[in-house]
Amino acid sequence: MTRDVAVLDFGSGKITVFIGERGVNNTINIIGMGEANYAGFFEGEWIEPEQLGMAVSMAVSNAETNSRTKIKHLYIGVPGEFCRSVCRNVSLSLNKKRKITDADVDALHEQGDTFKLYPDLELINSQPIYYTVDDERRLIQPVGLSSTKLGGFISYIFAETVFTEYVGNIMKEIGIESTEYVCSMLAETLFLFDGTERDRWVVLVDVGYTTTNVVVARGDGIVSMYNFSVGGGHIAGDLATELNIPFTQAESLKQKIVLSLNMGDEDVYSVNTSRDTVENFPAKEVNRIATERIKMIAKTIEKCLSECKYDFPDYIPYHLTGGGISYIKGARDCMSRFLGKSVQTVAPSLPQYNRPHLSSSLGLLDMVLNQQAPSKKKGFFGRLFGN
Repeated sequence: MTRDVAVLDFGSGKITVFIGERGVNNTINIIGMGEANYAGFFEGEWIEPEQLGMAVSMAVSNAETNSRTKIKHLYIGVPGEFCRSVCRNVSLSLNKKRKITDADVDALHEQGDTFKLYPDLELINSQPIYYTVDDERRLIQPVGLSSTKLGGFISYIFAETVFTEYVGNIMKEIGIESTEYVCSMLAETLFLFDGTERDRWVVLVDVGYTTTNVVVARGDGIVSMYNFSVGGGHIAGDLATELNIPFTQAESLKQKIVLSLNMGDEDVYSVNTSRDTVENFPAKEVNRIATERIKMIAKTIEKCLSECKYDFPDYIPYHLTGGGISYIKGARDCMSRFLGKSVQTVAPSLPQYNRPHLSSSLGLLDMVLNQQAPSKKKGFFGRLFGN
């Protein structure tokens, strides 16, 4: 067993805190959980920054009450909108043929880290896409192999200091003694896909409430990462605008949508109003509005991936997660049709927590618990957390 750890995830509409520990057979035991709704962020800016501290405090307090523990050290997931990723080819001469050590791998990563001149960015994760040795084999773990040189294609992920400094001040105000920052999308990718899948490349799309993150990954790292400020909440916004109804009612209507059915002119969705009555809406028109927004999201995803300068196989499926559209029946099929790709929904494979909107939070928890495992090499996780 490992000691319990606490992680905080900034979703685009909700803050989630998990306290957990590693159980038998590499399972995760959730000790406590806390949540708080908040306004989120848009295009790299907090929507209501003056309310952020209160929401963070509420999520932390709820988790502490639920678990009957006091959080002193908190791992904080940095949303994709506040992260930047860069990949570099790096090589290191070992002078003579000998076994590669953890120190050699650390030195390789350090050699590629020439980003210290950028005060607005803070390195939080450094991960291998692959390593190479004398015979140019591509490896994920070179330690123990004999070679005269060590090379690698390394992914460096940074958090914007405007994020870490602002959030860090909030943590001090609410009594958190120490913090560490982790890229949420990296944690999510490592959690949802095993090493074999990642070696064959992965395209992960996390559609949240107000933001969408797109990741191309291979090995243990992210090759390219993109984000744009459109999510499932925009479907409710479109419904509210086009049908001239309150946003809260539009949210309830969105939850009724079934895009997998061919709706006729007589079909309706029924939604309760604030006056305790029921209002009917033409299902065909509602589905059209939702489909148009999903089409827009799909086309933006397509544009993001077209900008990726690394060639990934055309045949690999795209994976959809997050709470933005995953729960809309038929949304995945719409996305697949607009992208011209197979799209598969992916979620945590944990009983009671196998929900797409928890992919990021549980990914963070899993990643940190791996870092705490005593059998792991210190050097590897020094790179993992950019230390």
